[in-house]
Amino acid sequence: MNSRPHRIAALTTELANPRTATLDSMPVEELLRAMNAEDAGVAAAVAQAIPAITRAVEHLVEARRGGGRLIYIGAGTSGRLGVLDAVECPPTFGIDPREVLGLIAGGPDAFTQAVEGAEDDPARAEQDLSAVHLTAADAVVALAASGRTPYAIGALRYGRAVGATTIAISCNRNAETSAHADVAIEIETGPEVLTGSTRLKAGTAQKMVCNMLTTATMVQDGKVYGNLMVDVHPTNAKLVDRARRIVAEATGIDLRTAAALLDAADGHPKTAIVMQLAGVDAAAARALLVRSNGFVRAATSPTGA
Repeated sequence: MNSRPHRIAALTTELANPRTATLDSMPVEELLRAMNAEDAGVAAAVAQAIPAITRAVEHLVEARRGGGRLIYIGAGTSGRLGVLDAVECPPTFGIDPREVLGLIAGGPDAFTQAVEGAEDDPARAEQDLSAVHLTAADAVVALAASGRTPYAIGALRYGRAVGATTIAISCNRNAETSAHADVAIEIETGPEVLTGSTRLKAGTAQKMVCNMLTTATMVQDGKVYGNLMVDVHPTNAKLVDRARRIVAEATGIDLRTAAALLDAADGHPKTAIVMQLAGVDAAAARALLVRSNGFVRAATSPTGA
């Protein structure tokens, strides 16, 4: 029992940061500049892990093409970041909410209020994944800044037992979670500004990795044309305006014409774009998209490639 706290204390995310040793006596501007200076290194730390992130995306694309889901799972801040990324995917990429899930130790209430002890129970992760009917087609992405959270390890173990793809995201080298994953993404963010507060640099790094995983995966799945989110769901005034601008940008037409095309395409930017670029009606545009697996560029190419 005594060795476990010692192992935690040795993690780089738990070490005291010598650059912020006088945090409590810093003037506010100096404190903020110190935080900003520490944050400036996060992107570089993430860059070191791009080869592993690339492998993870390749697995996620394969899982999606096989009908599998991306399931984020974690505890505390890590779990909340997974849930956040999951809930943003349907409106951004026009997918069914069941295609990307976010699970957090302690259940949905733990998103807004800490559930003490939930992260220490690996069996709970198995229960949570069983509740969403995890299958071998799915991909489990376990987030744990420390890389040793029992809940995250339990998720990876169960994922492997089921035959699902397993991906671990941590912020320490040689993380325990890495040993249980097909792909290990380790972002060495180092000591936090506030000792042990991994909602800071470690949280930022995990958020960046989640952004990369889902964005790159959805690009590979035809959800983007150029750099435009052509499958966006225009469910409010802001998104209706954005959808019109997306159609106009993609096709070179004016906003009024784009609005009319969107109406004819039942509000679906991707269909409207293909209608304009291929010179077809909505039904024919949808058929072209089906034949091209949803890729606008292929749907509007004379060769279909």
